[in-house]
Amino acid sequence: MSQLPACPECGSEYTYEDRGLYVCPECAHEWSAVGGDAVAEEGAAKVWRDAHGNILEDGDTVTVIKDLKIKGSSQVVKVGTRVKNIRLVDGDHDIDCKIPGIGAMGLKSEFVKKG
Repeated sequence: MSQLPACPECGSEYTYEDRGLYVCPECAHEWSAVGGDAVAEEGAAKVWRDAHGNILEDGDTVTVIKDLKIKGSSQVVKVGTRVKNIRLVDGDHDIDCKIPGIGAMGLKSEFVKKG
């Protein structure tokens, strides 16, 4: 049986490997089994990109590149709609914003372009 590394968070020796990750059953910490260490992965900041690969930042202005139906409503966000002062968040929808004439909503970064 091979030796697995101890958990870098709590020091537990009961770690196990699952789909290329090491997992600690005591504190539920997961880290990569292939190259790098947990500290390097945690320090890396998430980067959001628009449909054309440009990096998005909080406060940017973006343009919608596709008509987007609003779930539970008969309204549509039309292609070409400019959205100012976006806020980037983690989750299913990357962008929190206020769309003129519609209100606050979440958008996916794959349906907008910067500028």
